[in-house]
Amino acid sequence: MDWGRRADVREMKTHSATGRVASLHLHPEKPGAPLLAVEVIHVVTDKGIEENRRYFGRVSRSTGQPGRRQISLIERKQIAEHAAELGLPSIPPGAVRANIETTGMDLPSLIGQEVGVGGAVLFFYEARTPCAKMDLLCAGLRERMEHGRQGVLAEVQKSGAIRVGDAIRPRPTS
Repeated sequence: MDWGRRADVREMKTHSATGRVASLHLHPEKPGAPLLAVEVIHVVTDKGIEENRRYFGRVSRSTGQPGRRQISLIERKQIAEHAAELGLPSIPPGAVRANIETTGMDLPSLIGQEVGVGGAVLFFYEARTPCAKMDLLCAGLRERMEHGRQGVLAEVQKSGAIRVGDAIRPRPTS
């Protein structure tokens, strides 16, 4: 194998391990209202998304510690598969109520890891639990989103800005 070919293979491996932020969404002030699409969010360690006023800085009533559910993520490919299974042409960005929708990354495979997203570092700690609002989009969506097909929940480990189009990369484990 020549050196140019090795560089091409290395580049392919690097590219395959990188996802992208497809869209960003904020919860509105009024519960149940559609999420708001934005181009950038600012995340703060142990507090969540600064612009998500309803949820920013929540603490656990039982422990007094920062709440773990700071950011939710789901892969657009998974959303498209749900739409196809349910006979829908598509499910619009933000409709499944995730803060970050992604492309090119198997999010559930990263549970238990730190992941760089744009200028921030998130810790993916568990699979998202689909809520009853999913069946308001389409009957059966909630059930289809169970068992590893619903995205992940994350805590902010390092503050930073996240923009549409930013890279998503697992961080090396030490």
